[in-house]
Amino acid sequence: MSTDTDQPPRTSLPGPARRDPWAALVRHDLPASLVVFLVSLPLSIGIAVAVGAPVAAGLIAAVVGGVVAGLLGGSSLQVSGPTASLTVVVAESISQFGWAATCFITMLAGGLQILFGLSRIARGVLAIAPVVVHAMLAGIGIVIALQQVHVMLGGNSLSSSWGSIIALPHQLASVHPGDLCIGLVVIAILVGWRRLPDPVRQVPAPLVAVVVATLLARVLPVRVERITLNGSLLNELRLPQVPHGSWATVALMALTIALIASVETLLSAVAVDRMRQNAARRTDLDRELLGQGAANMVSGLIGGLPVAAVIVRSITNVKAGARTKASTMLHGLWILLFSVALVDVVRSIPKAALAGLLIVVGIQLIKLAHIRRAQRTGDLVVYAATVVVVVFWNLLLGMLVGLALVFALLLWRVVRVSVVAEESGLGPSNRARWRVTVDGSFTFLALPKLTGELAKVPPNADVVVEMTVDFMDHAAYDALREWTDHHREEGGAVEFVEVGAVRMADAAAGPSARGHSRHLLDDVLGPWRRTATDVDPIVAGVAAYHRSHAHVVRPHLGVLRDGQEPDSLFVTCADSRIVPNVITNSGPGDLFTVRNVGNLIPRDAQDSSMEAALIYALDKLDVRSVVVCGHSGCGAMGALHSELVTGSRLDDWLAHARPSLDRFRLGHPVGIAAAAAGFGPVDQLGMVNVAVQLETLYAHPVVRRGVQERGVVLSGLFFDIATARVVEVTVDGIAEIDGVGRVAQLA
Repeated sequence: MSTDTDQPPRTSLPGPARRDPWAALVRHDLPASLVVFLVSLPLSIGIAVAVGAPVAAGLIAAVVGGVVAGLLGGSSLQVSGPTASLTVVVAESISQFGWAATCFITMLAGGLQILFGLSRIARGVLAIAPVVVHAMLAGIGIVIALQQVHVMLGGNSLSSSWGSIIALPHQLASVHPGDLCIGLVVIAILVGWRRLPDPVRQVPAPLVAVVVATLLARVLPVRVERITLNGSLLNELRLPQVPHGSWATVALMALTIALIASVETLLSAVAVDRMRQNAARRTDLDRELLGQGAANMVSGLIGGLPVAAVIVRSITNVKAGARTKASTMLHGLWILLFSVALVDVVRSIPKAALAGLLIVVGIQLIKLAHIRRAQRTGDLVVYAATVVVVVFWNLLLGMLVGLALVFALLLWRVVRVSVVAEESGLGPSNRARWRVTVDGSFTFLALPKLTGELAKVPPNADVVVEMTVDFMDHAAYDALREWTDHHREEGGAVEFVEVGAVRMADAAAGPSARGHSRHLLDDVLGPWRRTATDVDPIVAGVAAYHRSHAHVVRPHLGVLRDGQEPDSLFVTCADSRIVPNVITNSGPGDLFTVRNVGNLIPRDAQDSSMEAALIYALDKLDVRSVVVCGHSGCGAMGALHSELVTGSRLDDWLAHARPSLDRFRLGHPVGIAAAAAGFGPVDQLGMVNVAVQLETLYAHPVVRRGVQERGVVLSGLFFDIATARVVEVTVDGIAEIDGVGRVAQLA
């Protein structure tokens, strides 16, 4: 409620930025980097095996993602590396072009990401419909699971999902018991880990599963297939090769990798930012794309997989307490150290263990919450079609099909219009009266429906055309105008009521444009402006009322023509800035309103007008509540507070408010609460005045009888003009009214 000048000066407080950065590094970032390292290591190896790349390629990508993307990117907490979302497209690239050429394609994708960052389109990428992204991830998860099931059974992953399904019965008939046992153990650990106590779950489940599987492989009496790694990570560095074949295909593959990596990175950045407490350190999305592009160029150059920010690792980093980029960079260094010094450990990991890990990762990409949301929002067709195309064709085609369906569905929803013609009784000339309603976006697509509905109208009928339209093109305008002219020539009458944001006159005057509801609200609720014009504002306002919303009000007034049954007696100030029906969201017949200067209720029936209003409202109309409403910047309260003497009858009237001034000066609790909430002295007096008028009402015999016999409710309100907010005032305090009608004490 208070203005900026009411606030005390802000002081600088000691915060994390002033602490020793080395202490923060040791206390927060170092432990977090170790946790992320333990999560990232098995996943990086597993993704490399899944796509058919050298094992070292996954480790190289994890190192580069941590160091390069962490150093150059726009996020301080995102963790980058090889990601499951790129598994399908990278496997396809390796199958089509070979591993060395895929490294070259990774470099091209990194260059495209740098161009994305320089062109500052990062936020535009976020415009991709979430249902398409969710479906793409689900399709990728299904493909991963189908491929890795064969590996877990002791076979090799197949390039196509359909081939994986067809070959599954044969693979089941020739299963390798050792591989199957290890894969099932890994799946059991990963699925059951979340049910263990919190202290145990602090250790990453993927690490535990792989370690247990590796130890189990040493004691099983059957053969188990293990990872092949010829040397240390430094020995596995490879230079890329220029692909042979169609450059259009190469460019399309690079674009696919760049788009998928960019989308996942940006979605991860949004998720991480939502978890962070410090809003001032949000991710620079364009710089993040530059960092990811640089990482992909480096990764491709030295023989690594494509890199993207991975949401699971990023969230793990945040939850582990990371504060700066040091955590993600250190995690990359830990992977480098492990890969160079502990090559034999990597070689001892069973392939089936990584297959089980990837099966769980793939299944986790299919989220029931996303499917339910798609069903609830009417996007289930988009979700299902995208998943099917991703699984049985390819990722890029799936994304394109999903986006095409989203746009088609959006177009159908946006341009949909309701046109209804119905008879509504007899008009003033005893002729048939018809109402034609047009609601929605009025375009040429609505012409078949419009023509069919207008054909129902008899030639000599009186017609009211109610237009609730937010867009109208010239084809629709011309069709409706031609019908109108023809109907009038046949002896009928046509009246237009334009309730929506678009007017017929606007459609005829210039290019089609969508109207905005805010302009409509401004027309209805905005005040007149005093300008030098010959137009009478009252007459102009009545004409606008007839043209726009008289037809909407008419049905509500129709049920009130024989009498009124207001809910409340509303006593408020005569100030022109107070519009009772607006601030209470009420309509005709709801409020029995009495207005006077200062919203005063004189004691002892000294004012016959107010006395008559109280008696009529409570005894004749049986209102259920009586409301007293004051407001900020009240001239009456200002004159009372300064004890202004005008020498006119205004002094006599303001004398009725003298008890309010006396109570205010004695320290009324409402005045104290208003001061604590930041209101000035005159507004404090205005709130005390509302409380005193409530006490006067409590003492009035007619009101007291209504309270005792019928449960009439008395309440006070105060309208703060500067903020357009309404505060509740009681006899001993004030309270804020929230968006659903609850109140919360301000003091």
